Amino acid sequence: MLSGPVGIGAKGNEGVANNVSQTKGSIVYVEYAYALQNKLVYTRMVNKDGKTVSPTSEAFQAGVILANQPGAASWPMTAATFILIPKQPPDAAAATTALKFFAWAYANGGKMAEELDYVPMPAEVVKQIKEMWAKSITGSDGKPLFTTN
Repeated sequence: MLSGPVGIGAKGNEGVANNVSQTKGSIVYVEYAYALQNKLVYTRMVNKDGKTVSPTSEAFQAGVILANQPGAASWPMTAATFILIPKQPPDAAAATTALKFFAWAYANGGKMAEELDYVPMPAEVVKQIKEMWAKSITGSDGKPLFTTN
């Protein structure tokens, strides 16, 4: 059982990293890019397969769902940013434009993401996302707003 304070709140990566640097024995979870760019000390973790892995772009991309995936090389604590679009958006034109932008970003943004120390989505995840768009996001006429040409 813990006694005394069990946590300190702070705002954003910078705030929590600053608190950790001033609090003996503390740990923090910050985004990968922030940790790299600020040369923070990191830990290795044991993944679902019982393998000890380091946080790397390759380890983050080793799973399809991204969180606690099996696989000797997969990092167990990965998350992605999500954008939500209704299955039948009220503004089909705006939703189509958004889907086109995200398709462009998936096709062209990987190198830019890596240059900023972010991790591109694994190709298999992108494929599944595009397939879901083509099957599930439709206009009022029931036709898909995005196709996987």
